[in-house]
Amino acid sequence: MKRLEAAYPFYRDTLGLPLLREATLADQGVRVALLGAGESEIELLEPLDPTNGVGRFLARRGEGLHHLCFETDVDRALQRLKSRRVELLDDVPRPGLAGRIAFLHPRACAGVLVELATPPADAHAAPPAPLELKRLVIGSREPRETATLFQSLFDLDEVAMNGGPRTMLGVGRGALLVVPADEVGGTEGMVALSLVAQDFADFMARCDHAKLRCLRGTGEVTIEPATSHGVHLHISRYRFP
Repeated sequence: MKRLEAAYPFYRDTLGLPLLREATLADQGVRVALLGAGESEIELLEPLDPTNGVGRFLARRGEGLHHLCFETDVDRALQRLKSRRVELLDDVPRPGLAGRIAFLHPRACAGVLVELATPPADAHAAPPAPLELKRLVIGSREPRETATLFQSLFDLDEVAMNGGPRTMLGVGRGALLVVPADEVGGTEGMVALSLVAQDFADFMARCDHAKLRCLRGTGEVTIEPATSHGVHLHISRYRFP
């Protein structure tokens, strides 16, 4: 995000996601906010310097999805990944807003920047949120190979689908959906985020009140990226399909 304060009216106020923590991480060159989304969290990043990693990302790609994070035992995960000679950005964990964190190089994860995080021992349970993670969509030239890579690196189970080139992997109550890049405009990497509304009628009322620019279907709303700060965001009535 260019500025956290500019993103709060949409993510915190309109979507109703509770703000869990906010901090300035000078050593990482960012201001960070964590918002609750059921079992998951959405992290907003604001660069303190336009020349640092997040700043260059914004200059090159604009606002949008930046990285994917898995909750795990970071120390054990790093040991396992090192033994397999997986390319890492962090050889040892470091402090972050989500706890002790470490990043894998995007080259190791089919172009996706992946963070591993161990929450602090005194972390409180997230308050109820009106939206929960449904799935993160990843575009790939070789969906099956990408899904197999994520299964191998992060011990994810495949979720049964009705055949075809798409592959879905379970992550808690949510999922990663790997689709052919040509289905998403040729984009490789993270392309869209899907959430499920606990009360779809209430969510629609929020959309109307905020006068959101969106495409409405019977059981899903697609928010225009200009409204959701560059994120292709889908809000569904149902968790499946």
